Amino acid sequence: MSEFNKTLDRLDWMDISMQLDVEGYAVLPDLLGVEMAGSLAQQVTTSGIRRVTLESSDLGRGELLYFDTGLPAPLDTWRTTLYRRLVVIANRWNETLGVDYRYPDELDDFLRHNRESGQTRGQSHLNRLGVEDHVSLHQRNDSELLFPMQIVALVSEPGSDFKGGEFVMTEQRPRMQSRPMVVPLKLGDVAIITTAERPFKGTKGYYRVNLKHAISRVRMGERIGLELSFHDAN
Repeated sequence: MSEFNKTLDRLDWMDISMQLDVEGYAVLPDLLGVEMAGSLAQQVTTSGIRRVTLESSDLGRGELLYFDTGLPAPLDTWRTTLYRRLVVIANRWNETLGVDYRYPDELDDFLRHNRESGQTRGQSHLNRLGVEDHVSLHQRNDSELLFPMQIVALVSEPGSDFKGGEFVMTEQRPRMQSRPMVVPLKLGDVAIITTAERPFKGTKGYYRVNLKHAISRVRMGERIGLELSFHDAN
């Protein structure tokens, strides 16, 4: 068993599942560790990365760096391992919401379903934000086959490498004002977040709540983050 598997085994998955149900996110402190975070941050200068400005898609200001040649090791293995933990929650959410589709046990099988549906463009990326840069509120939900959770991580150190740049989520419930949430991330922390919708139990049963995420304006330095998606885009 890999060290990453052993680390995941030590986590309280019942508590993580409850946090995702109630808040729409769960922080896994120091899951990457400082060394791996630093290694990922250095990827922004390597070849084999497709660079896209946030301005070009009206998503803010800064740079997204896509892994078009495949996820660097060990991110591919980590994503596969995390999927096995999260697919149980994803299928429970679909059952609760009355959605017929059930996610397969293995990520490779789900990505095969993606390809069969015409979803072939990877969405996992690093984001690189300098002073005055930010990411606007958005969702990675422009695909037919959508996995309801994704991974975000911070690979630079707040307060030292940058200031500002808080990771923010908003939750919209029917007939209610949006609820803002600041997700506290430190260097090497990982958060599981809701991609778009999740079930929430109200007084009259379950209903859908809609979530978006963003990164606030960087006031000093350079902020580098990571997003891992379990589904591909059209």
